Amino acid sequence: MADYVIETNNLSKIYSNNKVVDSINMHVEKGKIYGLLGKNGAGKTTTMCMLLNLTHPSSGEIFLFGKDPGRDSNEIYSRIGSIIETPGFYENLTAYENLKIIAKLRGEYNPININSVLEMVSLGNVNSKKYKDFSLGMKQRLGIAAAIMHNPELLIMDEPINGLDPFGIKEIRTLLKRLSHEFGITILISSHILSEIENIADVIGFMDGGVLIDEISKEELFNKLNKFVEFEVSDIDLAIKILIELGLKENIDFTINQGVICLYSNLDLRDKFNELFVKAGIDVKKVNLCEENLEDFFTRFVSNN
Repeated sequence: MADYVIETNNLSKIYSNNKVVDSINMHVEKGKIYGLLGKNGAGKTTTMCMLLNLTHPSSGEIFLFGKDPGRDSNEIYSRIGSIIETPGFYENLTAYENLKIIAKLRGEYNPININSVLEMVSLGNVNSKKYKDFSLGMKQRLGIAAAIMHNPELLIMDEPINGLDPFGIKEIRTLLKRLSHEFGITILISSHILSEIENIADVIGFMDGGVLIDEISKEELFNKLNKFVEFEVSDIDLAIKILIELGLKENIDFTINQGVICLYSNLDLRDKFNELFVKAGIDVKKVNLCEENLEDFFTRFVSNN
């Protein structure tokens, strides 16, 4: 039986008769990176706020580490780190000085621990550099340092790569994978950037219109991605005629995309189709076996549910 760090049962949130989160059943397994994927306004942030007790559910249940957080909130939430909004730090202080203040407020100041966590997020060499002079990626990494300084078992992060350049995104991706794989921290991360969730997550939760449509492991996702064959030919009208004569239907079995035939069925017969095209005097310039990307899958998945 799976060991869930987060589990919800018909969790819902209503604002002014608007159901922002609609009866979701989420399962975040221990030690995994769970990507909550959805467009802006899908209900991702509200879900995270309910998990962190920043807003109260209208109905449903939440279990963290197998326990009801309403009964022992101090013990449960001390095991969680989070970044929901852009972390606030003192502009004229260094990374170490900012973390020192946070640690003292928490009653857990330890210079060795602060230096260790700064090294972990690749900020151990910034020394006297002030926060106002940090890049956006450095600011995000300092936010993560503050969130993990107390050695949490669970890290909840809302859009941590939003606004970062490709280099900053790669830094955060590498860091989160390290926190999960080397330190065993369970991570719940939300994003509307599909490619990044695909690159980092072990499990993806697809959310749209407040509904958690499905939870799919990366392995399952790859099996669900549509495969198709692209034919680039010299006479597309004649090629279409041949396919139709063989019983294939346009916009069902194949489509035309920028002058290229995309075949979605009978993929094992692609060599036969290629042979028939050549016999008909069609010059077949290219034949590619392709797979849809996560963005195409998400669009198709949401529209079908």
